[in-house]
Amino acid sequence: MKRIFMFACIVVYAHHAVNAQNTTTRDSVQELTPVEVRSTRLNEKSPFAVSNLSSKEIEKQNLGQNFPYLLNQIPSVITSSDDGIGVGYSSLRIRGTDITRTNVTFNGIPVNDPESQGAFFVNFGDLASSANSVQIQRGVGSSTNGAGAFGASLNIYNIEQSKKAYASVSNAYGSFNTWKHTLKAATGLLPGGFQVDVRLSKISSDGYIQRSFSDLKSLQFLAGWTSKNEKTNIKFNLLTGRERTGQAWNGIGTYYTSEDDPSTVDYTKQLDAIGRRTNTLGKISDGVYYEDQTDNYQQDYYQAFFNHKFNNHWSSNISLFLTRGRGYYNEYKIGEDFDDYGLHPVTIGDSVITSTDLIRQLWLDNHYYGTVFSANYNKENTTINIGGAYTIFDAKHYGFVKWAQVGFPNDYRWYNLPAKKNDFNIYTKLQQQLITNLYGFADLQVRVVDYTINGFRKNPDIHSKNQFTFFNPKAGLSYIIKHPKTAISKIYGSVAIANKEPNRNDFEANTDEAPRPERLTDVELGYGFNAPKWEAEINGYYMKYKDQLILTGKINDVGAYTRTNVDNSYRAGIELSVAAKPVDWLQVAANATFSRNKIKSITQYDDDYDNGGQIATTLTNTDISFSPNIISGASLTVEPFTKPADAQHFYIDVLGKYVGRQYLDNAQNKLKSINPYALADVRLRYQFSSNTFKDISIIGMINNVFNKKYENSGYTFSYLYGGVFTTENYYFPQAGTNWNLGISFTF
Repeated sequence: MKRIFMFACIVVYAHHAVNAQNTTTRDSVQELTPVEVRSTRLNEKSPFAVSNLSSKEIEKQNLGQNFPYLLNQIPSVITSSDDGIGVGYSSLRIRGTDITRTNVTFNGIPVNDPESQGAFFVNFGDLASSANSVQIQRGVGSSTNGAGAFGASLNIYNIEQSKKAYASVSNAYGSFNTWKHTLKAATGLLPGGFQVDVRLSKISSDGYIQRSFSDLKSLQFLAGWTSKNEKTNIKFNLLTGRERTGQAWNGIGTYYTSEDDPSTVDYTKQLDAIGRRTNTLGKISDGVYYEDQTDNYQQDYYQAFFNHKFNNHWSSNISLFLTRGRGYYNEYKIGEDFDDYGLHPVTIGDSVITSTDLIRQLWLDNHYYGTVFSANYNKENTTINIGGAYTIFDAKHYGFVKWAQVGFPNDYRWYNLPAKKNDFNIYTKLQQQLITNLYGFADLQVRVVDYTINGFRKNPDIHSKNQFTFFNPKAGLSYIIKHPKTAISKIYGSVAIANKEPNRNDFEANTDEAPRPERLTDVELGYGFNAPKWEAEINGYYMKYKDQLILTGKINDVGAYTRTNVDNSYRAGIELSVAAKPVDWLQVAANATFSRNKIKSITQYDDDYDNGGQIATTLTNTDISFSPNIISGASLTVEPFTKPADAQHFYIDVLGKYVGRQYLDNAQNKLKSINPYALADVRLRYQFSSNTFKDISIIGMINNVFNKKYENSGYTFSYLYGGVFTTENYYFPQAGTNWNLGISFTF
């Protein structure tokens, strides 16, 4: 009763107080780990490139930035954000692979939007505060559920429950009026096997870019029951997030022409002259901006897990889920044509008015539901996983005109376009010891997709029904070498094939010829060494693409830019990582990726306003956009004043990141690129306990210590007008030196 009463008090307190991440050391957790994680995650004997993060590693820097930014030190990862500080809309690339090609799951359940195939972390703010562990598989990796893993997988596990009751409160504040409040509480394991955990969070920020504010609220409610013999486990997980963010996705425009001397073109000087914090979205007139130019969305995850262990060898899992998403863009538009909204021009007196200013809302209203299942066998040297998923996505796309200067009825709804996507996959995985220290891995997956689209906002008459059947085999070998003093080496190699269907925009843009699915063959070869004081790994990869969909600048017959299937392209690289703890008070780590990312032949298109149509240019052996040849990271942790065995600890962390030149398109033109950048951050951590609190943690973070001016994303287009060839580049500048300070209490 005491634990139930404490839990109830904390929930009531959450309505009035500001709150926190959990820095509890979970030394006593459920022994029955849900098997949906085991079936989609890789273990230490798997022949793939894998990075794992624990909750303690995530907590070190969880001060309000969105989830991708907490993965910045993982090999081959690049992060980006619209707001300049990584609190609002944020994303990541892995080996140059964008988020639409990265399979994201929560507890084995798919997260990627089935139509756009993106994962929008802003929808579930402060996810890091309840993430127990994270696994990133670079390359194709093993079979998983949802959108095909087409270069990377990100599995986030957030349903671990402590056997002991606890509560924690944390607050953080930083530059640009950035606040983070989190409250967590748990009953611990109660008589009868029941337990409940809850997290409430609120994150807000003004953002570095003008009007790029973020207001993120989230809740996680987790209830579990474990049988007395711990063979049966049931969990219900509710994760809900609501976001309201200022639109800042235009970037800042710079330009140069064919009449300019290339040696004098410097986009950074243009950004400085315009103002690196400038945001042009929502402009009504000079100096006046619409105050509610916002993105508004709520996403609710309902997940139920049923796990049972039949005996020492067999276990099974079935999960049911419903993801409910609904929200809209609210935006002020100048000079919109009546024709584009299905209305006729308006006659007032002797004047015929063909366009007007208006405020509109573009809505998404989605239900995504289904089941994920697996059966697992583990005996001595054999592991078998048989699993799969069946999911249904019902989407509604519609829009309202909320206000117009003239000519529109109230709340005019000008389109209502449903879409439906069914996705079924089934896989079998086998890991078998073949001879002493040699393990074989085989993974066979069949995935069937049925996708029906009933029109698009700009093209309501385009209807599309598409069916795809994909076979995704993987196979590999791992050889484990045991050295003296508990050191272990692993040599591994694998070949994996992945297929991926086009996304919604591809079907809209390719009106003359349907886009083809993409195909990837991924070869990985690596060596890893792990000893008590240090570890190192080298991994080589060759990712060969067939029909990769790439933006070429080509415009279709309705004026939309089209991603085009490119016959032959590849990514090849070497990933190096090393970590060492030579003495108890010092830790160092570093990683680097050196790669070539090439398209054998591609036709690039630029608009010709003088003559009509487009200008086509054929390029050969050119770099893939947003795929730098060098990515590296490093960290140094010093514990200068206290002994590791003490109850209090003070750490100094120095973090570094370098990203090489990124091209905005596939022309490999330095004038259409993002300059390389090197960043340094410093983090101070102080942890101690008292008679009242089991753990007190104070974290101070200084980001971009050297005030580097840099950009991490952008886009470009070119055109011929008046006999002059002009290129416009748009960039997303990031904040200079900024800071965050957080404190948390656990009791």
